[in-house]
Amino acid sequence: MSNAPTSSAAASRAFPLTPAATWLPATGTRRIAAGLSLAVAFAALTALGANIVIPIHPVPITMQTLFVLLAGASIGAGWGSLSQCIYVALGIAGLPLFATGATGPFGSALVPRALSAGLSTVILEKRPALCTLTTPVSTGAFRLQFDNPEEIALVREGIDLFERFAEVTGLDGYDLGLKQQGYLFCTTDEAGMRRQQEWVMLQHGWGLDDVELLPGDEVRYRFPHIAPTVLQARYRARDGWLKPKALTMGYARASGAMICLETPATGFVRQGERIVGVETARGTIGCQQVVLAAGPFSGVVAQWAGLDLEMRPRRRMKLVIPELPDIPADSPMTIDEETVAHWRPALRGAYALFTDPSAPVTEPTENVTPDARFAFDLLNPASPRSLARISPFWTQVWERGEPDWVLQAGQYEYTPDHRPYLGPSAVDGLVLNCGYSGHGIMASAGGSRLAIDAMLGRISPAENPFRPDREIVERPLDIL
Repeated sequence: MSNAPTSSAAASRAFPLTPAATWLPATGTRRIAAGLSLAVAFAALTALGANIVIPIHPVPITMQTLFVLLAGASIGAGWGSLSQCIYVALGIAGLPLFATGATGPFGSALVPRALSAGLSTVILEKRPALCTLTTPVSTGAFRLQFDNPEEIALVREGIDLFERFAEVTGLDGYDLGLKQQGYLFCTTDEAGMRRQQEWVMLQHGWGLDDVELLPGDEVRYRFPHIAPTVLQARYRARDGWLKPKALTMGYARASGAMICLETPATGFVRQGERIVGVETARGTIGCQQVVLAAGPFSGVVAQWAGLDLEMRPRRRMKLVIPELPDIPADSPMTIDEETVAHWRPALRGAYALFTDPSAPVTEPTENVTPDARFAFDLLNPASPRSLARISPFWTQVWERGEPDWVLQAGQYEYTPDHRPYLGPSAVDGLVLNCGYSGHGIMASAGGSRLAIDAMLGRISPAENPFRPDREIVERPLDIL
């Protein structure tokens, strides 16, 4: 008898309630029961708060932080800490309280999909800011002119979202810098004409009936910057581009996720054969699913889980000319189908680049070195890849020697068939959202939706043409 009050008092001192809860029993088992009940309640409120989003710039916050603070202020440091331990323990136990990923457009795009499925999400980003590795080096372009219906469907979902981004995300007035000025693929030889005719016929058969096949004279009538040597072009007016950083930050703002910057993942936590957490430089995060969206580093990270993921990072460069009055501001993305050199209006000048299928596979790196020869290949009219081949004004630009230019370099993570890996992997608890092969901007929305649907069993493996365990058939990149 004499020991009971002493025991209760000791528990009360260890986990004191604050004055806000003085209406509860002062001592005894009833006080302990009340404290435990409140700890459980605040654990539930913390989980609920993760899904209540306040959309402020640059990234949103959630009510989760408020409930963490209220737990300590309302029921004391001891019971408040216990409530958060309960919350974390439930996540480690496998309840859908956490998912983890990374932050290119496809990492950030996945988060709103996860939240709509009832998952609370944590984004891990190694660097001090979102969208600073490969994504900013891209041209931010999107197109539906693919050589297969599966990628057309995947990218169409993204374009539909881009066109209604503010409405769908609830971010009133949010500007993606969307420009739908078209993709113009130009050919200068008869073999290219036949190839274009075959592709356009196939695309029309897949329901892409707004792709036009234009004879050379009509190409020049619509786009006077095109050279007389161009015999034919294929064109789709609703293709275009946007600002990659704006898209990534828009996804992040709409997500309500907890974003952990400067928090590199260092390994996985397993329970038997299943991954149940991510080890980071700041501690361990428990989760039901880990979503791998680490861009060119995805193959390396997959190896931590014992997964051999074939990924082939290659350097990709972009020539940036900030100011050039010669550029028609309303021109489409203009592509030389024979050399794959292409340019589009950007800033008050242009972005220009080409895809080199012979570029060697490299190790993933955070610091990719550009090569000045890339710029000269595009700008020098004597180069076989010169932009002047199909747009003669670039010859005058070279002869004047006026424009300032800079080169940016990053890495694209190519898969053998140039299609992404989307959905659960062979390792239980590890979901893939990577390998977009240069199409991450345009395919991010559709790919992330597909990855989440596959993870939750909403679609069968047979319905997912991008499942990681598909039969991989080597194929060339379709132009870009």
